[in-house]
Order: sequence, then structure tokens, then C-alpha cells
Amino acid sequence: MPRPEDCCLSRAPSCKLIEKPSVMQDTGMQQETGNMDSTETSRPSAGDTAIDVVRVSKIFPGDPEVRALDDVSVAIRRNEFFTLLGPSGCGKTTLLRLIAGFEPPSMGSLRLRDKDISRLPPNRRPINTVFQNYALFPHMSVAQNIAFGLEMLGKPRDEIAATVDEMLKLVQMEALKNRRTSEISGGQQQRVALARALAPHPEVLLLDEPLSALDLKLRKEMQIELKRLQNETGITFIFVTHDQEEALTMSDRVAVMSAGKILQIGAPREIYEAPAERFVANFIGESNFLDAELAGDTVRLKAGGSFRVAVPDGVAAGPVSVLLRPEHASVRIGEPGPEELPVQIENVVYSGDATVAHLRLSTGEAVKARMPNAPGVAPLSSGAKGAAMGIAPGGITVLKD
Repeated sequence: MPRPEDCCLSRAPSCKLIEKPSVMQDTGMQQETGNMDSTETSRPSAGDTAIDVVRVSKIFPGDPEVRALDDVSVAIRRNEFFTLLGPSGCGKTTLLRLIAGFEPPSMGSLRLRDKDISRLPPNRRPINTVFQNYALFPHMSVAQNIAFGLEMLGKPRDEIAATVDEMLKLVQMEALKNRRTSEISGGQQQRVALARALAPHPEVLLLDEPLSALDLKLRKEMQIELKRLQNETGITFIFVTHDQEEALTMSDRVAVMSAGKILQIGAPREIYEAPAERFVANFIGESNFLDAELAGDTVRLKAGGSFRVAVPDGVAAGPVSVLLRPEHASVRIGEPGPEELPVQIENVVYSGDATVAHLRLSTGEAVKARMPNAPGVAPLSSGAKGAAMGIAPGGITVLKD
């Protein structure tokens, strides 16, 4: 486990806070600081890249050995909110630790501003980390926690005082600056951890599931707060989470990981609406998977109905699996029309803003349809006979696997 002070000791000595979309100023870092695979939709130029991970693998010895990362490549842009998303054990935290310098790669390289930092210790990288447990000093005040890293750097007292005031204002904690961190709430502690990590003005800020300990309401508030901080500082944020909503809400781009590999990189809308494969579709949001037959740019569902689709590269005509998001399906009582499918309503769940209908197709395939609740709309009832399901135009997505 990294020491609490590790999150404050890696920094760039002269980096300034900037407004997006400006490019980060050269920090004058003197120490020595890589081919993208098909998972990345567009590779930024070298001048736009903050962190370049080039064919990195991480193998932990044992019997058997554990390959936590397997030939991973990704270029993370300057001033970007980039999220590593995946289930537990997928390698996302291992990749974060490699970028921070807490672990060396077994193979490959990591580059910052086109300088190799693969073997550079954490305290010589202009990179700071906010840990899952915040790692604050409970006997110190809010202001003292924020000042700690600057004091370790030997900064002048007046500079420290000015920076602490700047950080307190940035995270809106001026009124609590003299309060001990053991006497403030979880959300306030997280703000202090962020302020402490931002105080040395790093080029890159790493965030290892920092919202996981917060309750739902506070977590949603902090999602907006984190995005605001990233916009105001112009610093590259690399965020690790298993929570798809966090990733979709805050990110400029998302990398979905599984079994030590990056499966897809893209903007949140692209990841959600055009998943490259079944794992990505199933991990991001609710999904219905249906059997179909592809011919040209048309699929015919096994349950009936033909739909025009975009065909991914490498998908041949014949049997395919298709994705139907619940919000792209609707159901009504009555006989199906020419572009509708006959269904049986098995269960209806009311959730306030929407109703989710659990349906059964004639093939036996199960489907969920999520429909917004509106005034004057008659509620559905479970077990209703003679129901019809409609599919929104463009609602069918062909998957590679």
C-alpha cells in the first residue's frame, strides 16, 4: 500500500493551472521520462498526448503466473478525463499503478510527453494519485493536509499559503480549513484529498475508485464536482471505476477492459450505442441479446421482423447476435402491426420515471422494454395477452461476437 505522502511527492515543479482547451505548459522536467491497436478509434498526435502506454504487459510470478495486463496500448490525451472501466480483476488498477510508478511493467513502455518514464520512481513523475481510502492525516487540519506535499517539496511559506488558499477555493472548503479531517464528512474528505493531490499542479491526476465509499446521492454530486475540477484545472484525469454510470457521466473517453486487455476505447455515447463486442454491450447498461440472420445490410430476427443495420468490419453474412437496448423497445396491448413482434408480458416493474416490461418472444427469448412514464398513459399489467413490441429505428446493433 503506498504511503499517504506518496500521493503528494510526485509533481512537476512549475506547472500552472490552465483553462481547457489550452495545452499544458512545459514543466521543465529534467528527468528522463510508445503502436496503438485497433481498440482506439483515433490516436492523438504526439503533441496532444499526455500518457502513452505502448504494448505494456504486467506479469506477477507464481504458480501459475498471473498476467494482469496483456499487451495493452493506449494514448491518453492532454486535458482529457479518461476512464478505465471494467470488472474486478480486469487490470485497470494495475495499469493505474504502472502509470503512477508503484509497479514497473514486465514488458513495453510508458511515455509522458514523449519521454520514457517506465523506470522512473513515483516521486520523479509529474503525476499524483487520489487513493480509494483518501490517505489523509486525521490529526491534521484540512489546510495542513493540503500543505503537506508542498512542505515536503521545500516550497516557501508564502507560496504554500497562497496555493492552499487557491486549492481551498477550488474545492469550496474555505470555511472548514481549520477543521481536522477526522471531523468532516466523507464527501468533504474526498475534496481535501483532491485538493492535496492538485496542490503541486501535476500534469496527470490518477483517481483509483475515489467515489466507492460514498452514498448514492453524494456520489452523484461528486461526479459533477470531479468533472468541474478537471475542466477548471485543465489537468489530465485518469479515473478507474467498475461503475458504468460514473464512466458515462464524467468521461471524455472510456476504455473498457477485461482479462488484462482493452476491448474498446471511445466516447461514452460511442461505447454505449456502438459496442464493439458482446462483453462491452453487456457491461455497459442493460442489454437484450437476440439471435438473427444477416444478409447484406439487413438482419432478420429469429423471432421475426427485418431491420436495416450498420455492419461492423469483419462480420460476415449468416447467423449473428444483435443488441437491443431496453429503451429502444416499446410494448402496447393489441395485435402486432407489420413492423412489430408478438410478445407476452410476463412482469411489469414501475420505477417512478419509467416502466420496465419483461417480455417473452415467440422464440422463447426474454426481452426487457423500458418506457418513460407519461401522464395519461394506461399502465401495463403482467400476464396480458395479445401484446406487441416495437423497435425504434436504428435500435438494432450487430455485434462482432
